[in-house]
Amino acid sequence: FYLLSRYEEYLPHQKDKHSRYPPEESILYKNGWLQRPLVDEWVSEFRLMLEEALNTGLPKPKYKYLPTYDIDIAYSHIFKGIARIAGAYLKALMRGDISQINERTQVLKKKKQDPYDSFSWLRKQHTEYGYKPVYFILCAQKTSAFDKNISPYHPAMIRVMKQLAKDGATGIHPSYYATAPNIISREKSILQEATGREVTFSRQHYIKVSLPATYQLLLQNNITDDFTMGYGSQLGFRAGTGSSFLWYDLTNECTTALLLHPFCFMDTTAHYELGLSAHEAFEQLNDMNDILLKTGSTMTTVFHNFSLGTAPEWAGWAPAYQSWLQQLSGMKKAVMHDNR
Repeated sequence: FYLLSRYEEYLPHQKDKHSRYPPEESILYKNGWLQRPLVDEWVSEFRLMLEEALNTGLPKPKYKYLPTYDIDIAYSHIFKGIARIAGAYLKALMRGDISQINERTQVLKKKKQDPYDSFSWLRKQHTEYGYKPVYFILCAQKTSAFDKNISPYHPAMIRVMKQLAKDGATGIHPSYYATAPNIISREKSILQEATGREVTFSRQHYIKVSLPATYQLLLQNNITDDFTMGYGSQLGFRAGTGSSFLWYDLTNECTTALLLHPFCFMDTTAHYELGLSAHEAFEQLNDMNDILLKTGSTMTTVFHNFSLGTAPEWAGWAPAYQSWLQQLSGMKKAVMHDNR
């Protein structure tokens, strides 16, 4: 209950620079258990105890993998507008970054694909390995230091939203400053209008969750499923589980209708916050996945389109991710064969 209710996040603590609960404050981090889904392990052991006590077999939960993606910067160079493109050129020139100037020029002249455009590649992977992803799309109406996507009204962005809706489920990625019901409502409407689908999924941009306010805000906007239960600065299980569970509102002492879907791995956390290489990151991902396999829980990952594109700083990540999907697909086929 302590872990799933996020009881510790209601206690006094020092928030980080993005006004988030820091993982370093958590009991799991302090005891070195953050990358262990303790709740899943305990439930699994309890099931075994019941089987022994009752002298009968009980159904074991089935492991599954859910790939999710945050689309908060759809393109690196194109569709940014004259002012933003000119500013990017000026910054690169001041840094003496000739390679970026050349790359940007080639992309704008349509001689080279935008380095963040991995959308077709992702669709191919999902088709080949049999996965239905969830995409969370930033529909901020204004550009800010933290909201850098192209305008959600731009034909190119509308086209991306429509394409992603054909590949999997889509959810809203509320903008950094979306702390009022009307802002989320408008951003949600933009996504619904573009995809022609009702939006009930959400993941907070920058993993900004403040309990209980954030979840109460989502419920006010008819969000039924939230995928923000994880940390932005550490890998691991924020609530001690990979399994979905209903949010318990401690302030009102009641179980709500908001279903939380935890994640334990995000590419930007591994790369930017922890400085891991693709190889090191996927080693840690595999370790966490092994435990989830044993307990019959869910592995949910968060990737961005830009980490799986052709940007030099993300070299090696796309091949590593493809190998990961191939590995999981092989395991899934083996399980299906054993169950025959």
